[in-house]
Amino acid sequence: MIGKNFKTGVKAAVPTALGYISIGLACGIIGASYVTPLEMALMSILVYAGSAQFAMLALLAIHAPVTAIVLTVFLINLRLFLLGLHTSTFFRHASLWQNIGIGILLTDETYGVLLSEHVHTKDISLQWMYGNNMTSYLAWMIGTVVGTTLGSLLPNPEVFGLDFALVGMFIGIFSSQFLVMLHKTKLQKLIVILAVVALSFYALSMLVSSSLAVLMSTLLGCAVGVMLDDK
Repeated sequence: MIGKNFKTGVKAAVPTALGYISIGLACGIIGASYVTPLEMALMSILVYAGSAQFAMLALLAIHAPVTAIVLTVFLINLRLFLLGLHTSTFFRHASLWQNIGIGILLTDETYGVLLSEHVHTKDISLQWMYGNNMTSYLAWMIGTVVGTTLGSLLPNPEVFGLDFALVGMFIGIFSSQFLVMLHKTKLQKLIVILAVVALSFYALSMLVSSSLAVLMSTLLGCAVGVMLDDK
């Protein structure tokens, strides 16, 4: 059945994987001035977070202290705790270690693919999710390492606007997920939630760091969504 095995999970992740390769190339090209291909490989294997890796490279460029880099990566990736908690609800039958295995390789994009699959089938297997996660993971590693290797050929990659690649992918993912949500949720409710997130982010960004503001505004949006569901 569709969505029941590793192979179909791989097929579902192919569009994401292609996007990861292109964005990984951009990340690697930008990072070529600051890290070697081996260092980039280790970064992609251990960190595996596009936005965080772009931020790490920017901090390395200004010779920021290690503590600042670690704290920045932690704050940027806090949202993945929320995604992981929700993802675990799809695999209640799985063990703790199986859910941890899924969570370790979970990204915004693989989470989006999971939600899209959930629209078509409510019974998603662990094998399907492993295929989804691992395909994207390998694609990101290949893209970043190849990009770093080729990066020396471009002495000034910033002029090509490659650092905007990840933002562009996020916009594309959000637009596709918004269309999916429109089929399941009233437009008025979505507008209220988005307005709460946008306004709270604007207010909070004046008081705390942008990464923490993203997390807090997301939590507020989730809380409003839950309250609206109860009505």
